[in-house]
Amino acid sequence: MERVDCVVVGAGVVGLAIARALSQAGREVLLLDAENAFGTHTSSRSSEVLHAGLSYAPGSLKAQLCRRGRDAIYHYAAERGIAHHRIGKLIVAADAKEIDGLHKYKKLAEANDVDDMQMLDAKSVHALEPAVQATAGLFSPSTGIIDSHGLMLSYLGDAESAGACLVINSPVTGGRVTGDGIEVHVGGAEPIRLLARTVINSAGLHAHSVALAIEGMPVELVPKIHYAIGHYYTLQGQSPFTHLVYPVAREAALRVHVTLDLGGQCKFGPDIDWRTDVDYTFDTNNESRFYEGIRRFWPDLQDGTLQPGYTGIRPRLAGPEALHNAGTDFIIQGEREHRVPGLVNLFGIESPGLTSSLAIGEYVATMVAK
Repeated sequence: MERVDCVVVGAGVVGLAIARALSQAGREVLLLDAENAFGTHTSSRSSEVLHAGLSYAPGSLKAQLCRRGRDAIYHYAAERGIAHHRIGKLIVAADAKEIDGLHKYKKLAEANDVDDMQMLDAKSVHALEPAVQATAGLFSPSTGIIDSHGLMLSYLGDAESAGACLVINSPVTGGRVTGDGIEVHVGGAEPIRLLARTVINSAGLHAHSVALAIEGMPVELVPKIHYAIGHYYTLQGQSPFTHLVYPVAREAALRVHVTLDLGGQCKFGPDIDWRTDVDYTFDTNNESRFYEGIRRFWPDLQDGTLQPGYTGIRPRLAGPEALHNAGTDFIIQGEREHRVPGLVNLFGIESPGLTSSLAIGEYVATMVAK
């Protein structure tokens, strides 16, 4: 059995950021991923939005790490030449009944130290986004977009420069807690057993399965994960929008976001549905609801201009009974919670995981500091 210092399970954007932080802190890091490349699941199937941090419960890990991560990632991307754009996000009220919702967002943003939000009247909304029909709006200038693959590649380069090693096609199939560390069973073409001083379970969609496979991890502390699938449709032709556009959330209405990529391609989504396993099949039965949701704020959308784009799956800690995920937070669980020395589990790392990635990396590295 080979001894290693740190094993990080899962090479998505968060796992890569953790491996980067640990290796730069002088730890020996082995980064394992079950797939044939890094970032093949949630990290490569997102909207690539950098969130300002305005809609999370004040004091929550999501609020704290998003706010810190946002500032860090803008600085990092500029320093490393990673393509990004502080494009701004416009939240719109389709009618007077939704204006209270804008004020609630602004109040929540201020509670999270996001103090640059701007209330807009209908005329100002039209000046900012002529295609949008709205009674009022709230503008977030700190929201942006980023090349997520370029970001992950940069994290990996930093980690490898500091001595970390990525091993692909290496699923964690089991493990057990011992007196000398945590034994990790690695499958693949050449199965191996490792004895690690520190194990970081950042397996995303499969983090709960990895935790349950480690003998000695209290099973009652492993939360149930719900697979929330989101569909993205792309718009044929040139985008009429220059900013991200989000309608106010409303019960019984599909809240369809406008997102733009760095090439200017307009995408709409995600919606939310549920899967029992990791299945990225695109279900076109929701197309009419997308048209309806988009026309709440862009009534000029023409029939036949939406095309199926892609899907992404988020590991949610709340299921269909809590549709808007109210009250759920990241779970970053260490020895204090589960009494297993050297083990850190990350559960429910969905949005704003990308934005928070650098901050999460530093947070976890601090938890397991020598």
